[in-house]
Amino acid sequence: MRKMIGTMEISAFVQLYFSVVIIGVGMSKYNLVNGESMVNATRLKMFVDDLPNMPKLFGYEDVGGKLVSKSLTIGMFRKKWKFHRDLPPTDVFAYGTSKRSATVPGPTIEAHHGIDTYVMWENHLPLPHILPWDPTIPTAIPADKKGVPTVVHLHGSITEPESDGHASAWFTSAFKETGPKWTKKTYHYTNKQQPGNLWYHDHAMGLTRVNILAGLLGAYVIRQPKVESPLRLPYGDEFDHQLLIFDRSFYVNGSIYMNQTGNNPTIHPQWQPEYFGDVIVVNGKAWPYMNVRRRKYRFRIRNASNARFFRLYFTNGLDFVHVGSDSAYLNKPVVTNQTFIAPSEIADVIVDFSKSKSNTVILANNAPYPYPSGDPVNEANSKVMKFIINPKPEFDESRIPHKLLEYPHPNLSSAVRSRFITLYEYTSDIDEPTHLFINGLSFEDPVTETPVVGSSEVWYVINLTEDNHPLHIHFALFSVLEQVKLVKLEEFKKCMNKLNDAKRCNVNKHAVGQKIDVAAPERGWKNVYKMMPGFVTKLLVRFSYIHSNSSYPFDATAEPGYAYHCHILDHEDNVMMRPLKLVTH
Repeated sequence: MRKMIGTMEISAFVQLYFSVVIIGVGMSKYNLVNGESMVNATRLKMFVDDLPNMPKLFGYEDVGGKLVSKSLTIGMFRKKWKFHRDLPPTDVFAYGTSKRSATVPGPTIEAHHGIDTYVMWENHLPLPHILPWDPTIPTAIPADKKGVPTVVHLHGSITEPESDGHASAWFTSAFKETGPKWTKKTYHYTNKQQPGNLWYHDHAMGLTRVNILAGLLGAYVIRQPKVESPLRLPYGDEFDHQLLIFDRSFYVNGSIYMNQTGNNPTIHPQWQPEYFGDVIVVNGKAWPYMNVRRRKYRFRIRNASNARFFRLYFTNGLDFVHVGSDSAYLNKPVVTNQTFIAPSEIADVIVDFSKSKSNTVILANNAPYPYPSGDPVNEANSKVMKFIINPKPEFDESRIPHKLLEYPHPNLSSAVRSRFITLYEYTSDIDEPTHLFINGLSFEDPVTETPVVGSSEVWYVINLTEDNHPLHIHFALFSVLEQVKLVKLEEFKKCMNKLNDAKRCNVNKHAVGQKIDVAAPERGWKNVYKMMPGFVTKLLVRFSYIHSNSSYPFDATAEPGYAYHCHILDHEDNVMMRPLKLVTH
């Protein structure tokens, strides 16, 4: 349906949007786009910047030997950031406690299980936005047209609706203007859920893709030493690392490239279905290197890309030992030779460099883009980072246990109801995407998913598009049960486009094709999963804790509610997202 050319998605009919190689294909250091020179990613030298560890902020403090809540103030600032040794400094939006200390990604927030963390998120961003955006899609636009709307979502959190980062709860600098669902300045994260990995990022209506592209993202970890320390996994700043991976492209002046022309410019002047960059960035540096010792390391890998899937592997055959997926531990470790993560998914893995037969190894990627039927990777976007391994053997006190943390297995008998969730993509007369809906509805349409607090439901997610959509459900955790291919797909699509009713279109007669097993590293409790095109994915969705029978310490039914959406950010913005409102009965 769509053809990928370099870092840009281009419709054949769009004559205003072009790319010209200045001195022979693949030979120039620069490409020309809309009259502006772009960096040819294949001409940038890889593995010249050391992998940074982002600064830490603790969401708790020790007072007289007792851990107590802590209040943080984290701002959003426009500043310069150096992505690569040979690139000029880049204009970015960055999180930090000050403009000087702000980073891309933002500081890692360390929370302690059971200890509340309070964060005042402050918007210090001036006009104009550093990237182009499209007002013809549903977008947060201040009445006075001044200021950059932002709102922070803590991805994977089980927290009150007022602190979830609703897309319409946006605010501008100094809270001068706020969105229709805005409720409070200081967010309250209770951290009562299971220990695990989360990340925070912008979630403003229609601007998520550009605000995250500009740099508004960071890691968040909930630790519970009482249950985690006995596992004896690698720990400490030297051996336990947060890796946030994303893709970007750059102009030669260092600024971030984003398309200025849409694939349907007469409908949406700027919006395009997916953003892809050829420069792979880890912790704010392009293709960094990391010096490691011959022992086990823990890497909490977050795919923070707009649309790129990563199928990661080591070029010398080293294994990954998966200990967690998204925000929860697995019941037992799983060994694989690759790690496959969609946008916003998290893989928590152990890598044992003592088993390496070489002293260097590259973490590489071979996922086509868009996934699954797009272009193959190229020389630039097939590399992620390099590890330089100390040749000296050493004693390693960490271990990989046979069992990790035991959580309940999915129990279908606990489900109180089932729902059909259908993913649609709509195209123009020239077969170019114009927008994407869930169940034929936009985000602004009345809520239709109203689960009961403490309940479980079965969701059948029907993907009628040609793309794989990473579906993220705020607040909930789910277990993926199976994926079944739809037969006579075009017949079913025709009926669904007419009736928008899976039962009336006899979905059970079509969902009888090939069954795909859920990959072993993803059989735990998740908050994002890849919805394969032309398949029905069966989920058991749980609206309660998995680690205890405790009730929520907040009102989960409060306004403004939650949401669920595709986490390809360009899809989410236009507008593959629906409200989710919990009820008491």
